[in-house]
Amino acid sequence: MTRHADPDLLSTGQVATLLGTTVQHVVNLCVRGELPYTLAGTHRRIRRSDAEALRDRPAANRGGPLTDDQLRNLWLHRAASGQVALDPVTSLARARATVERRLERNPDGAQWLRQWLTLIDRGPEAVMRAMTSTDPLARELRQNSPFVDLLSDEDRRAVLHAYQATRRAESRGT
Repeated sequence: MTRHADPDLLSTGQVATLLGTTVQHVVNLCVRGELPYTLAGTHRRIRRSDAEALRDRPAANRGGPLTDDQLRNLWLHRAASGQVALDPVTSLARARATVERRLERNPDGAQWLRQWLTLIDRGPEAVMRAMTSTDPLARELRQNSPFVDLLSDEDRRAVLHAYQATRRAESRGT
């Protein structure tokens, strides 16, 4: 019996292409419940209509309001950009080494990782601009960033705690 693939169900790779993002970002969207999926064995399958709805929503990396995940990521990168400002030579060297390791292990984010290498070559000002910008390209770059690793675990937890506290206060209107 021959099995025919359902054209309405897409792989994470196909969805990544449709969204103009990486497979890892699509997996993250699925894990966080932002993109419904089913399992075919151990592989995620996403309905084309769900992927297109995500692609077409205003905040889908085209300059609309940042999603909660994008905003949390921005806060982490703002903190990490302080490390770049304090010690640009060491910070950029560490980030470059992280990118090179990731490229060797998993080429899924290669497109974005190579863009980080280009920014690193341009220097700390270009890197910090990408780390703290809210434009669509910067949002996507941060999904594959080597810079959050510059933060200690303690600093990372502190930033996330401050972010959550701020969001709670905003939701209470204080």
